[in-house]
Amino acid sequence: MASASSRALLEVTGLCKSFGGARALSGVDLRIEPGEVHGLLGQNGSGKSTLLKALAGFHEPDEGSLRVRGEEVALPLAPGAFRELGLAFVHQDLALVPALSVTENLIVSRLAGRGRGRIRWGVENRRAAEVLDRYGLTGIEPDAPVARLTQMQRALLAIVRAVEELRADDHAAPLLVLDEPTAFLPRTGIERLFALVRSLVADGGSVLFVTHDLDEVRELCDRVTVLRDGRCAGTLDVARTTTDELVELIIGHRLERRAHTRADVAAGAVRLRARAVRGAVVDDVDLEVRAGEVLGVTGLIGSGFDELAHVLFGSRPGRGEVEIEGRSHDLAAFTPSDAIGVGVSFVPADRGSDAAIARLSVTDNVTMTTLASHRGRLGLSRERMEAKAAELGERFAVTPNDPALEMAALSGGNQQKAVLAKWLQVDPRVLLLDQPTQGVDVRAREQIFAAIRAATASGTAVLCASADYDELASLCDRVLVLARGRVVLALEGPGLSKDDIAEKVLTSTSTAGVLRSAARDAVTTPTN
Repeated sequence: MASASSRALLEVTGLCKSFGGARALSGVDLRIEPGEVHGLLGQNGSGKSTLLKALAGFHEPDEGSLRVRGEEVALPLAPGAFRELGLAFVHQDLALVPALSVTENLIVSRLAGRGRGRIRWGVENRRAAEVLDRYGLTGIEPDAPVARLTQMQRALLAIVRAVEELRADDHAAPLLVLDEPTAFLPRTGIERLFALVRSLVADGGSVLFVTHDLDEVRELCDRVTVLRDGRCAGTLDVARTTTDELVELIIGHRLERRAHTRADVAAGAVRLRARAVRGAVVDDVDLEVRAGEVLGVTGLIGSGFDELAHVLFGSRPGRGEVEIEGRSHDLAAFTPSDAIGVGVSFVPADRGSDAAIARLSVTDNVTMTTLASHRGRLGLSRERMEAKAAELGERFAVTPNDPALEMAALSGGNQQKAVLAKWLQVDPRVLLLDQPTQGVDVRAREQIFAAIRAATASGTAVLCASADYDELASLCDRVLVLARGRVVLALEGPGLSKDDIAEKVLTSTSTAGVLRSAARDAVTTPTN
């Protein structure tokens, strides 16, 4: 990383922005040096998105100045002018066109700026293949529709496109802005993304890395700036800063840490029992979850841990048997409606597509599970629905607590709290969770944990599928580790820690191999 005395690649000074009477940014400063990865942290609603949109030309700042490579740049920026300054943005939605091919997405900016003329698609596909190969994106065909790519492949493609556009414009020291790029990526995808970032920095570029994950900041970033309530709370050298210091800077006070008291898992009645569960990856899984227990399920990418909750809810094809409070159901014919009917709720990982309807109001989203209770003499009572939504917003700390807002207007963490409110208000017998705190800030994370613990205290049985080992250690009473579709280890005990879980997951494929060899030996070895 360049020294602090050198000319900054980008320097923001005193940036202010208000929306109506609400102050979103208040005198924000940000300095990014050449050749550094600079983290940007803050709770949902701290001003991160407003700052990025001001840099991208979507918002007009009320006050402030911008310098790029030492040169003053007039504000506001015209939309798209950031490219001329050597900046590129990759947002969470990635801005890819699913119906177009990989090649078409890679060159879409160039196509938009050219007149009519013949496109030599053979040449363009070969160039795209060379680009993909250069960045190690094997297994992606240039002529494949982006809709057929995995989420990991899409995220990496969006970043490669941004980097290539910067290089095509011949910027010697470009700045790539990544807005929570890892929110929906598995660990293998994160590692490949980090390799791309390090490659860009090694070639003379810089990266502004926006995230909620403090482990990612410690692994990747040189320095970090923290925003809180629209102000700059501080800029720190990551290597000289502890995680607790970062947390305190983000939320403004020391986070109260309570030891997780693990439940007596043998004490409660069995709420969910699964036998011989199979799916696309999951293979012959048996498990049970008791009242008041949080059972974690984890593993490496491809192990099937993230498929299990979907199969048990009936939202993905499966076989086997699931028993809810003693009543057995055939998974081959089990549907989400069946699951809801017997007291099972499910919060999937993809909030935008699977857990909520973004363009409906918060009221419509959180009351859709309890519509029967809001009927009046003339049909649904809108007044009752809005009152209930406001009550749930207060109880689950949804901010802002405005039931009339579209769900999409809430931050990711507040959307997740609203989704939990939707399902927990019905007092489910079983709650299935898939990555429940993915992409949310530390404060929202603690609030979500508190809501889940309150549910277990009232007797709900929880199954939590997660690749976040700290989340599993903080929340779960037991943890099952899957490898190659099967349960290979069950972890429990008062001392269960993030490091314990990480170690077992990383060695899980070896454990799976040993177990399968032992099973083969048991079958083939004659008995006396």
